[in-house]
Formats: sequence, C-alpha cells, structure tokens
Amino acid sequence: MDAGRSNLFDLAQQRLDWADRRQMLLAQNIANADTPGFLPKDVAPFTQALARVGGPALVRTQPNHLAGAAMLLSDATTQPRERSADGNAVRLDEQLTKVADTQTTQATVTAIYRKYLSMFGLALGRTS
Repeated sequence: MDAGRSNLFDLAQQRLDWADRRQMLLAQNIANADTPGFLPKDVAPFTQALARVGGPALVRTQPNHLAGAAMLLSDATTQPRERSADGNAVRLDEQLTKVADTQTTQATVTAIYRKYLSMFGLALGRTS
C-alpha cells in the first residue's frame, strides 16, 4: 500500500484545505469589524462540503479520468445576524471562538497525519 495514496491522507488534506479557507474568511470578518454594513461570512460545515465532493477524492490513474469537483471559496455563506447602528454584523467574540475552533481542527488533523506517517515508518522498519 502506498502511503501517498491513502484515503486518510486525502481526507486530511481536504479537511486542512477547508480549515485554511475558513481561517481566511474569519480573518476577513475580523479585519472588517468596523466596516459599515459588512456581513460576516463562513464556509459550510465540513460535513456538507465533504458530501458535495463525494467523500475522499479518488486517485486519478488515467489522464482521461475525471478530476472531480473542488471546494471553492464560493462555498462561503453570509451569516445574517443582528447589526450595529452602522449596519455591521461582525461579533468579535463569535469570530474569535470560530478561529480557535478552526485552529484546534488544524492541530488535530496535523497530529493524526503525523501519527499515521510514523506508523507507516514503523511498519517499514524506520525509526526517527
């Protein structure tokens, strides 16, 4: 079994891509906390994004195979919320909580990825 072709690695990569897009949108929300009329955005939950793509991507073994769908920033959704007097709907406490949650997701996925790689190394008789 090739470690680079494992579904776990594909799934981990998709989750990290999702977390990266979410961190980018959350940073934009925080940066626009004082912009009049700004509405915060967020990506769809990972379970929905994964369902749209159809789970872990298949390995493309032939150039004429379909590449599959990609999750794009167009997956971002605007979150209607209560607004301040200037029309801004960003709540910093909510955005910072989401940032911390996304950071925890990234750390967890990275730890699982590393552990899986170390198990491959152990199975191959490599120690590091």
